[in-house]
Amino acid sequence: MVTELGHFALVLALAVAVLQMVIPLIGAQKGWTGWMAVAEPAATTQFLLIAYAFFALMWAYVTDDFSLRVVVENSHTLKPLLYKIAGTWGNHEGSMLLWVLILSGFGAAAAVFGGNLPPRLKARVLAVQASIGVAFLIFILFTSNPFVRLAFPPMNGQGMNPLLQDPGLAFHPPFLYLGYVGLSMAFSFAIAALIEGRVDAAWARWVRPWTLAAWMFLTIGIAMGSWWSYYVLGWGGFWFWDPVENASLMPWLFAAALLHSAIVVEKREALKSWTILLAILAFGFSLIGTFLVRSGVITSVHAFADDPQRGIYILAILGVFMGGALTLYAARAGAMEAKGLFGVVSRETALILNNVLLAVASLVVFVGTVWPLIAQMAFDRKLSVGPPYFNLVFPPLMIALAVMIPFGTLMPWKRARLARVARPLWAAVALAVALGALAWAMQTGRSALGPVGLGLGAWLVAGSVVDLLSRSGRGPVGARLGRLARLPRADWGRAVAHGGLGIAIFGVCAVLAWQVEVIRVTKVGESFALGPYTVTLNDVHKAQGPNYRATVADVKVSRAGALVTELHPEKRFYPVAGMPTTNAGISRGIFRDLYIVVGDEQADGGYDTRSYIKPFADWIWLGAILMGLGGLLSLTDRRYRVAAGARKPEAAQVAAE
Repeated sequence: MVTELGHFALVLALAVAVLQMVIPLIGAQKGWTGWMAVAEPAATTQFLLIAYAFFALMWAYVTDDFSLRVVVENSHTLKPLLYKIAGTWGNHEGSMLLWVLILSGFGAAAAVFGGNLPPRLKARVLAVQASIGVAFLIFILFTSNPFVRLAFPPMNGQGMNPLLQDPGLAFHPPFLYLGYVGLSMAFSFAIAALIEGRVDAAWARWVRPWTLAAWMFLTIGIAMGSWWSYYVLGWGGFWFWDPVENASLMPWLFAAALLHSAIVVEKREALKSWTILLAILAFGFSLIGTFLVRSGVITSVHAFADDPQRGIYILAILGVFMGGALTLYAARAGAMEAKGLFGVVSRETALILNNVLLAVASLVVFVGTVWPLIAQMAFDRKLSVGPPYFNLVFPPLMIALAVMIPFGTLMPWKRARLARVARPLWAAVALAVALGALAWAMQTGRSALGPVGLGLGAWLVAGSVVDLLSRSGRGPVGARLGRLARLPRADWGRAVAHGGLGIAIFGVCAVLAWQVEVIRVTKVGESFALGPYTVTLNDVHKAQGPNYRATVADVKVSRAGALVTELHPEKRFYPVAGMPTTNAGISRGIFRDLYIVVGDEQADGGYDTRSYIKPFADWIWLGAILMGLGGLLSLTDRRYRVAAGARKPEAAQVAAE
């Protein structure tokens, strides 16, 4: 009964979404207040209906309701409760239901917390948001219905993909979707502004918190996926330029560009057309990611589905929304005249350069991701674009961005003198160069990647500190500290996020440049050297998990005869799914990770062993956490909760009508 009601709620949600899409748009065009007011209750009702459908599906997983096909295909009675719950979104059908739940949730949030929005703009934003919901609800109900029943339910299910049975990946998709789908709000604001024919500082103030929230969630989601691949896949890496990894990186880069571009619109009423375009592209690349994950055109451990027919429907949705948005953009671009004038050296120019670097970086990743598909379809050639391409073209753009950021944060609006801007940064320059030179002097026979990464990281962190200190004014230390404490949270958020980026850059470069790797076959009782450490394979034994069998190795790591740690890497086999997984043994530290993987037994009785020293590996995710924290600090700034200008004259006019 619960699942039938869930299915019915999903159908009702589609009907409500259609009403939310049509009636407020007509009301906004005609100036009918009552019709525009339909948007708010419709948005909250749609969210409640989809939420019921989603929790009905979750209940089916928790209670092992094998009358639902999706539960049979993705669950099992022996699966731990956490993974039964995560199984709700650990498949194509359930993940799409989570997709529309989050989509409707953002619409409901705009309805509830958007009291300062002008009625016309609010009605159009919610109507555009509903139109996206209509498209995906139709897609779910007709191609990916999670409530399809089986005539003869089996006694048990087929289990969940073992790679997904991990706490990190259980929560990775929800955060990622909060980022992906959150960008729909920026898209809805952009389309509403195009329909209205007006983009101003108030619009930028309203769109920034939604974009910031999406960027923050996307940052956390990407970091969690990277962390999962590091310790679960057993290959020792954190990023492989996998197409689905790229699909999350592209909208993240566009969202970062949109955040910075919206600042220019808010402060100087410039870059209006460009900001609208970024809002369209950011959500467009989220839809591209949805297509890549579910169409079957790529092979990835992250992919949810391998169904070209469903991929065609998603491609059609992408074409309709992006084609329609870009057509409307072309028709209305002339109405978005920029007002602010600025010099070549100014904060506006720095933010434009920031936008260009981020957008080009995203497009570079896009070309490398889709080029094999284009080559196969257009030229009937099978090509592979892998890490060598991305490692060649992507880092220079990020290096240029990192070098520019501290200058940009200190530049005044309209016009700046480079010498004056650079003056407080000389200490940061000296620190970055000194640390880079020290790293270069200490390393032997290695590339410049480590010293460059250390220098860039120090430059960004020191630049963030200088940015904060420059806003504390002059005077006694106590007075400056007091002014620092009273700085707007957005200023603190910006500094923390930029510093986090510097820490993450250093972590990436340190791991790639300085890691030590030993790959060999090791017998029980044997020892081998791993840098300054001695690794001993003490024992290998069998173990039984709740829904898997495991081969567990007992590994002792010592240094100069003193025990450092004992690790227990595992090789698991899930009988229901018929799949093995590798779980690395990791000893984490502030300055290094010891990372050991023990694989299959060989003919001579030894075991494949891969061992690594990964310097500063955890700094990668520490930097990502700080970036997310910076976004959260900025989001709590009260200025984000108060619309600039509020367009009160227009609101009064609509109320009078």
